[in-house]
Amino acid sequence: MAAAGESSILPVGITDDNFAALRERSPFFRTLDISGSLILTGIARIEDETVATLLDLETHTTHVVSKSETNQDGWQLMEVKGDSSDLQSLTAKIKVSGGAGIVSIRYEKSPPPVKVMNGVLVSTRIGNGTAGGGTNPHGGPDPRVLTPDQLADAQKAARDVRAGFKADGYGDNEAIPPEVVSKVSRLSVQQREDINVKMYEYRNRGLGMTERKKIYNNLLDQELKR
Repeated sequence: MAAAGESSILPVGITDDNFAALRERSPFFRTLDISGSLILTGIARIEDETVATLLDLETHTTHVVSKSETNQDGWQLMEVKGDSSDLQSLTAKIKVSGGAGIVSIRYEKSPPPVKVMNGVLVSTRIGNGTAGGGTNPHGGPDPRVLTPDQLADAQKAARDVRAGFKADGYGDNEAIPPEVVSKVSRLSVQQREDINVKMYEYRNRGLGMTERKKIYNNLLDQELKR
């Protein structure tokens, strides 16, 4: 007869529930070649640095890779082949982590942006938290095209004059001056949103915080004079 509590230390029997995750995500059917879901959407040259932007069609996530260092995913740009004047001919060779080695990613046109109610172009890509949001600090394919998270931030700041937003030129821990808050509060929600969207365009073009802060204040003054 088993001693009291002995059953609690015996191995638990295996049931069909233990294989549920394996049946849903079988390793025999997953995409091992990441190039199957990635497309090359752009090549840029920043001073002496070559930078490529990649779009994951499955997750709608943008990845930025360069030759000088690996990105947060452990990816690095090794080579770009093709004629830069003919985007369709471009292919980027990317070294990826996880034993996948070097993969080739061909250029394809990004999925078209969609228009929201106020006419602002919004990309289907998601911002990645870098200095230039989803379109990267050097502008990406079109700095005028906002990502959904950028538009949401611009609209939120338009409703809350003290909230600030990521493109206004003020740092996360920097207090917005009372005189600036006063200017913003005297504008309508639509006026604020129009300015905020414009500021994201400047941010996507790669303008630094100092330049954006000056532009933001000038736009507020111009709108108040109308």
